[in-house]
Amino acid sequence: MSDLSTFARLDAVAQAELCAKGEVSPAELFDACMARIEALNPLLRAVVTVVDERPPAPKNGPFRGVPFLVKDAMPWPGLRWSVGSRLFAKNIAAQSPPYGAALEASGLVCAGKTALSEFGLLASTETLLEGITHNPWDLSRSATGSSGGSAVAVAAGLVPIAHANDGGGSIRVPASACGLFGFKPSRGRTLGATLASSDFADMTSDHCISRSVRDSALFLSITEDRAANAPVGYVQSPIARRLRIATFTRTIMGGEPTPAVRRAYEDAVALLTDLGHTVEPIAAPATNPDALADAFFIVIAEAISRIVDFVDKTRGVPVQHDELETFTWELVDTFVARGPDALKVARATLAAAARAHVETTRAYDAVLTPTIATEVWPLGYLSPILGREELIRRTSRGIGYTPLHNVAGCPGMSVPLHFPAGGVPIGMHFAAAPGADALLLGLAYELERARPWRDQWAPYSIPALF
Repeated sequence: MSDLSTFARLDAVAQAELCAKGEVSPAELFDACMARIEALNPLLRAVVTVVDERPPAPKNGPFRGVPFLVKDAMPWPGLRWSVGSRLFAKNIAAQSPPYGAALEASGLVCAGKTALSEFGLLASTETLLEGITHNPWDLSRSATGSSGGSAVAVAAGLVPIAHANDGGGSIRVPASACGLFGFKPSRGRTLGATLASSDFADMTSDHCISRSVRDSALFLSITEDRAANAPVGYVQSPIARRLRIATFTRTIMGGEPTPAVRRAYEDAVALLTDLGHTVEPIAAPATNPDALADAFFIVIAEAISRIVDFVDKTRGVPVQHDELETFTWELVDTFVARGPDALKVARATLAAAARAHVETTRAYDAVLTPTIATEVWPLGYLSPILGREELIRRTSRGIGYTPLHNVAGCPGMSVPLHFPAGGVPIGMHFAAAPGADALLLGLAYELERARPWRDQWAPYSIPALF
């Protein structure tokens, strides 16, 4: 192996073990990471900010010395915090939230920030501020989003693990598109990662995108809010008992997966059956598709409206038209036009959908669906310069499984079980009842053992190219 790929093939736990044994120093891991970013990021555009100099070597922690990247949705002291928007292009963060402090205490070393869609609104990482982030499996395809930069950075071997967050699928969808493991914790499971509050923030979970299940499990153990929940701790082994798993393919918008996705889904059902689990087809939760999509985007629009109002009041100059993308402005304008009852109606719609999901799946240990209903879309398909109605329509076609788990507060995960020859990966999605994070991680370990995916490298990755 060349110098560039020596550490790229190792997950975060393996890199930390080398540090703990004294076989490599944190400085060596960091310098190798920066060399990988310099070599491949100009092509993929996953990383939008890098640190100016090598940070001090951490003295301890389970991830001691491991370089990682932070999604530009979360502040990190001294680094630009743009949230993918021209409005905050020059914003420098002064402090970390409790979540960031826990990451630093674990020994992780921040190398920079990753790209996202503006405010994490769209499922494609294309912004007027940063440009286009490319999928390393097919440069003409989207990395999806909103955590596309984090997924690409891990899939390309730039870092072994990257922070991400998920308000409707933003961890799980990019993980699926890039052939990675993407876990969304239960609501309230982890420490606070935002400095603001809103309904959308309450639906958003912070975690990571990783190549291995153990990296994700360890990451969860260091970010748990132990004052609020019975801790999961570091889950380290496959689940022992056999599960009763519900499954359906109809999306919350009433659609069905494309033939390629259905074939991958049927393969996953066969795998679970071979492993001894009981897989039972059920009817999807009953929802009003149009009302649910509208409610979800109203909640998002309310959060963005708060940001616009805050900037208007604090800087004395209203937010200008060219400081936000077309889609963002249309969301804000629609929310304002709906009047003061819009959020109340949206909350009621989402609460009804959450109840429907819980009631439909109550008798089961887990729920299986595809992660995305279609193959990964081409670049430009979810461009932020398109109109609101068209973007919501296109988004709803592909992102029809994951948002309901944010609404209901459930843990969910995309597992990379299908790698089509010459194509883009297709992930399968599993969800469980709120609080059942350990059950999902145990299932993930079992699936990882049955279908090892760590050595599935994208054509435009460090191990494949160097």
